[in-house]
Amino acid sequence: MTLPIYQVDAFTNEVFKGNPAAVVPLRSWLPVETMQQLAMENNLAETVFFVPLPPDNDAGAHFHIRWFTPTLEIDLCGHATVAAAFVISKLLELGEDRLIFSTEKVGNLEVTVDGDWYLLDFPSRMPQPAEAPAVLLQALGHPAVVEVLKSRDYFVVLKDEASVAAVQPDMSLLKQLDGTGVIVTAPGDVADAVTRCFFPKAGVDEDPVTGSAHCNVVPYWSQRLGKKQLACRQISARGGVLVCEDRGERVILGGQAVLYMKGEFYLPE
Repeated sequence: MTLPIYQVDAFTNEVFKGNPAAVVPLRSWLPVETMQQLAMENNLAETVFFVPLPPDNDAGAHFHIRWFTPTLEIDLCGHATVAAAFVISKLLELGEDRLIFSTEKVGNLEVTVDGDWYLLDFPSRMPQPAEAPAVLLQALGHPAVVEVLKSRDYFVVLKDEASVAAVQPDMSLLKQLDGTGVIVTAPGDVADAVTRCFFPKAGVDEDPVTGSAHCNVVPYWSQRLGKKQLACRQISARGGVLVCEDRGERVILGGQAVLYMKGEFYLPE
C-alpha cells in the first residue's frame, strides 16, 4: 500500500528554516502503532495525520487531526497544523479559506487561510506560578531566572534575549522533570518576545518553532507588555516568526509555510 507524504517547513517562508513537519493525508485512520512507527521513521518533531469529516454546515472543510512526535502522540501542535493547512489549501486545492480540525483533547481548532498566511485559533494556556525544581535550574545551567511558571510545560522567564540564546540545557536532566517540556522566554531585542523550547522526553531535544508553546507565550507577554498583538520569534538555529494576538480564552497564531518535499511511503498490506 502506498500513501502520499509531504514535508513542509512551517512558521517561515524559506526552505531550511522554521520547523519541518511531515504531513500524511488519510482517507481513514491507520492503527495507532503504525502512525507512531511512521513518526519514528520520519524522525521530525511532528508527523501530522488527518482524515476528512463531513462538512460542518458552512464552516469550511472539516478534518480530524492527530500529531505524533518520534516517541509519543501529543495533545496540540501548532507548526504541524500550519503544515497540514498548507497541504490542504495549496496542494490538495480544496478551495476553502476556513478549515476546521477536530481533536480528541482540545476540541475544534479553526485555521483561516489568508493568502500565504495561516491563522490558527488555539486555546490560551496562561502559565501559573510554580516552584522551580532544583533539577530544572541545574539543567538550564543556573541562568538569572526572573520567574518560573507552569502549564503543560515549565515556563522559564529570563531577563533578556541574550540570556535565552545562551542557554545550553542538559537534556538528560530535563528528562527527569514532570510535564512535557520546558519553554524559555524573554523580551526580544526586535520582537516583543523570544522563545526557545526543549522536549527531550518527547524525542525532540530543541524544537525549532513551537506553536503550542505560544499558547503560553501570548497571554503571558500580552499581560506583561500591556498589548494584545505581539510579534514573536523563536530563536532556535532554524528560527521562526509568529504574528500573534491575545483574545482572552483563545490566541491567534499566524505563520507561513513552504513545501520542501513530497513523495510516497510504502506499507505492507
